[in-house]
Amino acid sequence: MTNNDIFKKLRVALMLRDDQIIEIMELVDFRISKSELGAFFRDESHENYMECGDQALRNFLNGLVIHLRGTKENPKNPMVEINKNRADASPREQKVFPRDEAARKSDKPFEKPKSDKPFKKKPAKKSEPKIQVVEKVRFSNGKKKS
Repeated sequence: MTNNDIFKKLRVALMLRDDQIIEIMELVDFRISKSELGAFFRDESHENYMECGDQALRNFLNGLVIHLRGTKENPKNPMVEINKNRADASPREQKVFPRDEAARKSDKPFEKPKSDKPFKKKPAKKSEPKIQVVEKVRFSNGKKKS
């Protein structure tokens, strides 16, 4: 697992945006631009992909400790900070389909359209008697029953 993978997983797990990551890194006096940060999160085959070095990851982790726990003089509760990030994270927009839109507007629950013709059961086909392909065979291997 590379430093880039670790960085990506932490970003997703803590629901951090790019600007929040930049602020976290500035807590330990490490300056990084949004474009450099975006290069860490790109696919390895992308032309602008950049390997995340040990120094960048180390500074992010040290900044994250300060961001979540606070300093000795001003301690914080980490769960409060994590819950703030969850509240700030915007839910992804859900696609709205026209049929769903109409269903939401009406107060009635969805009903199946009724047909004019009543439902009729189809008569069962008369099948011919089954022909036995394999004859009954007695096998005489194994122990004899006494």
